[in-house]
Amino acid sequence: MHAPEEGKLRIAFTEFIDLAAENVGGQALLASDEFFAGKENLLKPGRGVFIPGKFTENGKWMDGWESRRKRVPGHDWCILKLGLPGVVRGVDIDTNHFLGNFPEYASVDALEVEGSPTPEALAEATWTPILPQLKLQGGTRNLFPIASDKRWTHLRLNIFPDGGVARFRVHGEVRPDFERLSHAGGAVDLAAAENGGTVVACNDSFFGPKDNLILPGRAANMGEGWETRRKRVLPGFDWIVVKLAVPGTVQRVEVDTAFFKGNYPDTCSIEGCYLREPVVDFANAHDIAWTELLPRTKLQAHHRHFYESELAAKGPFTHVRLKIYPDGGVSRLRVHGWPA
Repeated sequence: MHAPEEGKLRIAFTEFIDLAAENVGGQALLASDEFFAGKENLLKPGRGVFIPGKFTENGKWMDGWESRRKRVPGHDWCILKLGLPGVVRGVDIDTNHFLGNFPEYASVDALEVEGSPTPEALAEATWTPILPQLKLQGGTRNLFPIASDKRWTHLRLNIFPDGGVARFRVHGEVRPDFERLSHAGGAVDLAAAENGGTVVACNDSFFGPKDNLILPGRAANMGEGWETRRKRVLPGFDWIVVKLAVPGTVQRVEVDTAFFKGNYPDTCSIEGCYLREPVVDFANAHDIAWTELLPRTKLQAHHRHFYESELAAKGPFTHVRLKIYPDGGVSRLRVHGWPA
């Protein structure tokens, strides 16, 4: 499936978090060839840019991974470590700006391995194909669903025979080490993406992607948070629902508005619920029994807000819903607690 419009097409698997993104710890470890452009570009934010007239010693500068023209039989490949190990639901092989130099075909292999094997050891490992060799188009997002329910830690992108790819996105569900969570010895962030937390719904994410809210670490700028458009019909609020990594009781909540200064929410509130069955449409699921976790509370700009004694209930919960009034941006939401 191809996405001809600039980042506009959204299909089911693209709603999952990018397991390989640079900002969640993804790494490009080894490539067969990166003569024209480095492998690390594959995992960077955005879709890449094109700068006419910009050249390097090896030729035209390109914002992506690009190998030299192959004059012998074979193909090129790049091994990547997922920042968030998990189940891959689909991949986005984006050839943005690669028009006369994109690969004709691509395939993807996967591997699950613990520890920190060397890139050379990974190159010699036995890989499992998860995407057969399929035809690519140039200058577009090539979107391919993946039919595998296994947990993977590394992927290998194969391109045939050579050429350039701007970005490689690996959308899926995080599968952390649940044994580690169960024996953490203290409170853990039940909402964190790296622990298996998932943003399952929101009513608006116009300026900032929903998944940013639960990414590792603090945001580096305003663009790394969740931000909604300006609300023109008042009163009102925006909302986002996070499925916790495991059902748990809540000890402390953090709402971080880092870098949101003229556009932070005036107030916020948080609710929790315990769901035994999946909910497909949170916007219209009016029968969910939400429990007030944090009453509506005033927020400050560019500030980390911590709530513990203010919490009205502690669960256990499977999901939490953050409401912001009337709109704006939040950098991170942390929900510290214990698995139930």
